[in-house]
Amino acid sequence: MDLKRVRIVVRTELKQLAQAKDFWFPMVILGSLFFVVVPTVLFLTITQIGDVQVVDKVSRAIDVLPQSTQQAIPDASPAGRTSYALAVFLLAPVAIVVPLTISTAVGAASLVGERERGTGEFLAHSPAAAREIYLGKVIASIIPGYITTFVGFGAYSLIVNLLVGPEVGGWFFPTGQWWVMVLWVLPPFLAITLSIVLRLSARVKSTAAAQQASGLVTLPLIGIAYGQATGSLFGAASLGLYMGALAWLVALVSLSRGMQKVQRSRLLGVADGI
Repeated sequence: MDLKRVRIVVRTELKQLAQAKDFWFPMVILGSLFFVVVPTVLFLTITQIGDVQVVDKVSRAIDVLPQSTQQAIPDASPAGRTSYALAVFLLAPVAIVVPLTISTAVGAASLVGERERGTGEFLAHSPAAAREIYLGKVIASIIPGYITTFVGFGAYSLIVNLLVGPEVGGWFFPTGQWWVMVLWVLPPFLAITLSIVLRLSARVKSTAAAQQASGLVTLPLIGIAYGQATGSLFGAASLGLYMGALAWLVALVSLSRGMQKVQRSRLLGVADGI
């Protein structure tokens, strides 16, 4: 494994993405919608112009949660308690769903896109080994999703602290659960998804087919993300640490198998059946 060749593949892939405005524009819209627009409308509605009776009902629903979860919610007004619970617990899956969607879209088009653009021949004659090409494209697919997460996470934190913070006694976000999710849980989930998606991308005949197949891979992982958030809501604070450790193990195995299975002829679409 020559890491210099891997870096060249990563740099080349990211340069092509940076020049593709039809990629960046939908990505900015998607990230803005989930990290900025939806939270802003939701928290403004609850804290400023919300229906008091509805907020009271949601706030009373918090009383049925486990004692450890209730203790984590500050003693504040019904609007403040409701906003805090939504900000910390119920919107947590956004931090995983958005980068998974973006990175999957990049990875699905990565290898089959080389054939469609007619650049596969150039890649076929490059000195990089198939596993170096594979690993480089996995890393290049992870980076856009992770950048979106950090930028969106920063914007979301600012919105939460500005709109919900005054209701609960000051700035409080991000919490420990969110740091665990973004820094420990998210990276292996991206690696698992892309290690599979790139292998699918090398086997199908078109980008549309790759995107359809990758959707089937992403959906179960989105379900697991919601499960992690729900576990945190009901008091399983350490669930994220255990799930992250398991995900790292699965990611390393999946990447290793991907590098062993992939072949140059398969990557470039000259294998039988493509």
